[in-house]
Amino acid sequence: MKLTVAKEQLLIGLSAVQNIVGSRTTLPILANVLLSAGDGRLELTVTDLDITVSCSVAADVELSGRTTLPVKKFIDIARELVAGQIAIEVNDKSVAVIKAGSSFFKVNGLAADEFPPINTFATKKSVKLSSDKLKGMLRKTSFAVSGDPSRHQLNGILFSLKDNRMILVATDGRRLALCEEEFDLSSENQADFIVPTKAINEVGRLLGTGGQVEIQYSENQASFKIKPAIEGGFTSTLMTKLVDGSYPNYRQVIPAAPQERIPLQREEFLKALRLAEIMTSDKQNSVKLAFSKNQLTITANAPEVGEARQTIAIKYEGKDMAIAFNPGYMMDPLKAVDNDEVYFELIDELSPGVLKTNEPFLYVIMPMRMT
Repeated sequence: MKLTVAKEQLLIGLSAVQNIVGSRTTLPILANVLLSAGDGRLELTVTDLDITVSCSVAADVELSGRTTLPVKKFIDIARELVAGQIAIEVNDKSVAVIKAGSSFFKVNGLAADEFPPINTFATKKSVKLSSDKLKGMLRKTSFAVSGDPSRHQLNGILFSLKDNRMILVATDGRRLALCEEEFDLSSENQADFIVPTKAINEVGRLLGTGGQVEIQYSENQASFKIKPAIEGGFTSTLMTKLVDGSYPNYRQVIPAAPQERIPLQREEFLKALRLAEIMTSDKQNSVKLAFSKNQLTITANAPEVGEARQTIAIKYEGKDMAIAFNPGYMMDPLKAVDNDEVYFELIDELSPGVLKTNEPFLYVIMPMRMT
């Protein structure tokens, strides 16, 4: 294999794939990046056996071929090189000579045949949407994913593709985030599947501004192929195993018709919650929202820390009502949406609250016991 690649292009490719490599890999080959050169492109691929990420960048390929190199060493070399063009030549013993300007490196690799085979799809159900749209949907749901390993079916985001809609749902049992988009969806492409958290985080990182993403899925795996907005840009693909099992019936935790629907200025509400959160503690991690005529008072009271109170003017004509929530859980959706105004729906002091926007997004949050 022999090629020349721009430093900028090589770093783009290595940065796209490096996160998958763990610090402690049981198989030496899993610490390596697979290099595949041909047709004016260099494809870089890494895997941890559950997730595989590939990125294809432009290169001047003189001799096509495949090899693997230690990804951490390779990216350290690429970052420190001063020259803009990097020449890579690999012999039949998987030893790579890397040259750039006056710099010279000889790096021992492993044969490409040792790299785990990359799975292919037996069936190819797929949908396409803009990268911006998927990135926004992930931003509005991923914060609510469970981190409890004993509840593995909640350790990811549900993708529900039915009735010309794609719905993304995440929950950890204490809050639930749901976002949906409408688009043409054929009957043969309908499906429900759960994408694990690590894959979700990587997809969110790989998604750029503009461009398109194609999601393919089968019974036990899915792939996200991210194409750039401009011709000749780098293309990345993430393939992941899916979470086994069925997602819980999320519809049953969404409250029925509310008694109160309260418009709130998002930034003002978020600022008030941030101020109140300062005076919470690990033992007393809740803030109280007290609604009265045209007024919302947000208080925090932790005996070992102190007390905070913030009052904001709102449009509210209902009965006086007070309810407590985890301030971090309440702030997460406010940080994720862009709307100037949000709507908070309540039934009573003991029922979950629901945060909504004018877009197809909702967030259910369980109340906490008031002290």
